[in-house]
Amino acid sequence: MTALAPQTIFLKDYAEPHHWVDTVHLTFKLAPRATRVMSKIVFKPNEANTGDLILNGEDLTLLSARINGAAIPHEQTDRHLIVKQADLPDGPFTFEAEVEISPETNTALEGLYMSSGMYCTQCEAEGFRKITYYPDRPDVMGVFTVRVESDLPVMLSNGNPQASGEGWAEWHDPWPKPAYLFALVSGDLLAHSGQFTTMSGKTVDLNIYVRKGDEDKCAFGLQALIDSMRWDEQVYGREYDLDIFNIVAVDDFNMGAMENKGLNIFNSSCVLASAETSTDATFERVEGIIAHEYFHNWTGNRITCRDWFQLCLKEGLTVYRDQMFSGDMRSHAVKRIEEVLQLRARQFREDNGPLAHNVRPESFVEINNFYTATVYEKGAEIIGMLRRLIGDEAYYKGCNLYFERHDGQAVTIEDWIKAFEDVTGRDLTHFQQWYSQAGTPRLSVTESWADGSLTLTFTQSTPPTPGQDDKRPQVLPIMIGLIAPDGSEVVPNTVLEMTESTQSFTFDNLAERPVTSILRDFSAPVILQRDIDAKTRAFLLAHDTDPFNVWEMGRMLAKDTLVAMITEGTPPTTDYLDALKTMLSDETKDPAFRALCLALPSQDDIAQTLFDAGTTPDPMAIYEQREELRHILASFLQDILPDLYDKNDAGAFKPDAEGSGKRALRMAVLSLLTLNDQGKAAQKLFETADNMTEQAGALMALLSAGIGQEELASFYAQWFHDRLVMDKWFMMQIAVAAPLEAAHIAQNLTHHSDFDMKNPNRFRAVFGALQGNHGGFHAPDGAAYKLLADWLIKLDPLNPQTTARMCGAFETWKRYDADRQSMIKDQLKRILGTPNLSGDTTEMVTRILGA
Repeated sequence: MTALAPQTIFLKDYAEPHHWVDTVHLTFKLAPRATRVMSKIVFKPNEANTGDLILNGEDLTLLSARINGAAIPHEQTDRHLIVKQADLPDGPFTFEAEVEISPETNTALEGLYMSSGMYCTQCEAEGFRKITYYPDRPDVMGVFTVRVESDLPVMLSNGNPQASGEGWAEWHDPWPKPAYLFALVSGDLLAHSGQFTTMSGKTVDLNIYVRKGDEDKCAFGLQALIDSMRWDEQVYGREYDLDIFNIVAVDDFNMGAMENKGLNIFNSSCVLASAETSTDATFERVEGIIAHEYFHNWTGNRITCRDWFQLCLKEGLTVYRDQMFSGDMRSHAVKRIEEVLQLRARQFREDNGPLAHNVRPESFVEINNFYTATVYEKGAEIIGMLRRLIGDEAYYKGCNLYFERHDGQAVTIEDWIKAFEDVTGRDLTHFQQWYSQAGTPRLSVTESWADGSLTLTFTQSTPPTPGQDDKRPQVLPIMIGLIAPDGSEVVPNTVLEMTESTQSFTFDNLAERPVTSILRDFSAPVILQRDIDAKTRAFLLAHDTDPFNVWEMGRMLAKDTLVAMITEGTPPTTDYLDALKTMLSDETKDPAFRALCLALPSQDDIAQTLFDAGTTPDPMAIYEQREELRHILASFLQDILPDLYDKNDAGAFKPDAEGSGKRALRMAVLSLLTLNDQGKAAQKLFETADNMTEQAGALMALLSAGIGQEELASFYAQWFHDRLVMDKWFMMQIAVAAPLEAAHIAQNLTHHSDFDMKNPNRFRAVFGALQGNHGGFHAPDGAAYKLLADWLIKLDPLNPQTTARMCGAFETWKRYDADRQSMIKDQLKRILGTPNLSGDTTEMVTRILGA
């Protein structure tokens, strides 16, 4: 064999494959270390691009290869099997191969591997090549028939069941699909079952397969699936197209879940839920992820990507659809605020650092490194902007045209945009630039008032990003409203379409100067730079009709307060404290919304705010002043906290919007109340809570106040047998640790008998929490930097995907002082210098270093 170095793949070099696939027959003889895979693939030459037969294959032991029943000459590398064109038949032919693989030793968790005695697969993006030789690219689609032979009772694959017997089962998927959507599961599993009747009257069997002991955690997930299927019919007119839909919960999984056709494979943490073991956040996450993977049936499966550069087409569109669904199931206002918090925390951070890239990248070395917030969350924002610009009616007409035109195809961003151009008659070339230009635009605004006319002048600019120094103006839908001094709205929601670097919009015939509400519902993913005083913010906090901007005004007051405390030693103003107290006391407002208003900006958010303002952030000062503000709030609000806590007792647990909203506010209040009562209320709740939201919330409140060690030990004794609850136990201790203790606690937990570095959930519970503890991760001794680097070096040979993603913890290194930059750079260079470092991690660290 010849070893090949990783190569950079470029969008501009796309070419169709030399051969298309018609049908695929696979037989699996499952064995932990010696699984045999027999493939029988019918190929047809691509007359538009003739050439050699090039098949991907990695970590395979080839036992035989034949074409039309005869042995063939071929070239084999560590990544390909190649048959020269001269040795191929002139027309269609059948390629057969038998390979051997070892699922039990596959710690990378891609291809076919084992998790707790269960066989399972993960093939996106390029895992199928670790199963058998195949043209493993998304534009090659075939009809699959699969036979599974196993000594385990449950044997599943894509599509509909065809036949089964003792030790075997056959499945057939009538819909052509790329190899990345292939799935197989075999294990000793139990099914939680139900049915759904589609809008055309077809009955679909539904199953959630789990390990024994988890069967009581499936009911919510099944109902979420039914709700998703009904919603997609009602809102997008999309009906399910198989006789059965299966979900399998897997303990060891690199991602959240996977949309394989008819057989979704889920990280257990994203499908299992019960009141006793799951928080409200988990229930909401399960609901959203189940919807996301189901919605992929049309936006990703029936219509897929031509190449991996189009990843944002399926992911951004499907994220937008699951956001719409979650808003309909719960609260659009609260959901939108949560979306923006995540966007700013993850995607803006990405856009502002060395990992910035286009929503549709121009090149990649390892596609696994581009499953990013930019592709997913910013991709979803682009869909939302398109809908705002063209309106609801045109949006749904365009979607329907897209589905009708491209069903069964592998398509591009251009195909998606063309459907909306044809429906609206608009030229969307300029708008399409959102897919090709990286970075977060900065949007500034000035106002002028004269003779009953208000003119708003906007200016946009986007800072340089790696490989893109010169930025062009973007198309921005800016939703605004105008509010009279008496609080009445004189101009309701209006979308201004900005296309130039600087552009003015005038509103005439106004009786008096209004207060402007700008960027309502966060109508474009920009950083709004607006000179606005505390009095105006307080006015908008009290009178704005847009929930997002009400929350935004409160958050801006909180950020200004923290920045002033850090940089000037200035105590909080009464404007901020009084406005927050008024907001919390307003019982007409959703408790979930009030909980979001009470939450302080994160330490990382404040660090970025200081950096943007030209100040080098000091993580220790940020931590100390944020803690000081928590104590000030606890004291200032002490007369209303007990009443708020008591009034928001949601009673018997229901994972619905009303109950979760009350619990969210109650837990936010408890965190402050604990600072006043030395933990009495939290200790009582911990002892009496009948649900994980309140039990874990009480424990977090105690730990945040520097107490609660007895409760922590009690929590472990109660839940040590439940792996998902134990992930919470690991995470909580590190997340709220004091900065100088965080790395030490994390290091101790890596020696705990329940720590398993091979399990991505457990690894992320420890090191994701360490990264999230901003002060602790950036403690001045650099201990956390070294600890994370040590473990990433250990993990890389076992699981390159998780290693590469966790390297993102270092992406903001240029934000800090010279000492911290030097320490982080040393650790990154140490990782990069590790012998035999994976391509995934090499690419990620190289990009972070800016080499």
